[in-house]
Amino acid sequence: MSKDNPPKTRRSFRVIFKIIKFVFAMILTFLISFAVTLAIKTDNFGIFAEDVEEKSPVSNAPEIETLFDEQNNQPFDPAKYEEKPAVEGEQEQIPRREEEKLGVLDTINRMTSIKPAVDEKIKTIPNYVTIDKMPKLLLQAVISVEDTRFYNHKGFDIFGIARAILVNVEAGEIQEGASTITQQTVKNLFLTSDQTFTRKAEELILSMNMEKDFDKDKILEIYLNSIYFGSNFYGIYDAAQGYFGKEPNELTIAECAMLAGLPNAPSVYSPYVDFHLAKERQLVVINAMEKFGAISKSEAENARIEEIVLAH
Repeated sequence: MSKDNPPKTRRSFRVIFKIIKFVFAMILTFLISFAVTLAIKTDNFGIFAEDVEEKSPVSNAPEIETLFDEQNNQPFDPAKYEEKPAVEGEQEQIPRREEEKLGVLDTINRMTSIKPAVDEKIKTIPNYVTIDKMPKLLLQAVISVEDTRFYNHKGFDIFGIARAILVNVEAGEIQEGASTITQQTVKNLFLTSDQTFTRKAEELILSMNMEKDFDKDKILEIYLNSIYFGSNFYGIYDAAQGYFGKEPNELTIAECAMLAGLPNAPSVYSPYVDFHLAKERQLVVINAMEKFGAISKSEAENARIEEIVLAH
């Protein structure tokens, strides 16, 4: 009898510890939200905002002049490219993610130890591509336009949150989100897109634990294999094949930039839906890549005028 007591005691302590950790994470989430909200109402936020705005890669990016514009004095003309007509009702065909129904203890367990759940999800992703088979410039393109502080934050970016709030308050509408690549990854794997405090709190907790259990390169790898690229292409392999008929490691800078720009609004920026908008978004990504040193000025100029040939 006495031999059975220690294991039971240890299990009880583990459950209690997980509950305490969960409660602490919820309190931390509330405090972060409260602190950012309070900062907006203070006179010092303007000074802080100036520093944040300087770190913003593309939120207020100037109109990009391309070599095509300079040499021909006319706007980009997508007419010479083969375009696939938009599929009516495409957006409605995108399946809505259904959040898994977990019990309280299972939910807490996933929040405090996310690795087993992520490993199981990875097994279900078709055509999974490891990061060593992705072009480095694709990774840099995604980071430049989606999460420039990706390698510095721990799952959430307080500067990104403040910047998004500033931009949205000034615009009087939602123009910019504040989700990091890590947050988008856990949302793609486990959560719905419902904008509720409970779901955002769970997303934050899962993101912090994702950062604890996986290195940055692995998180970026999972993100690129699980994100939606529009036109019913999920993951980088299907997107590279579907748009360009290529393996991911064969993508050019221009193609990497176009794909990196799609997750922001995939049903809008898909080149099969609106090639002109896809090209405009690609130029924003190229501009961000050049600004943050991922590519040189000459590489950026060549990428801006490179002809994009679609697979269909």
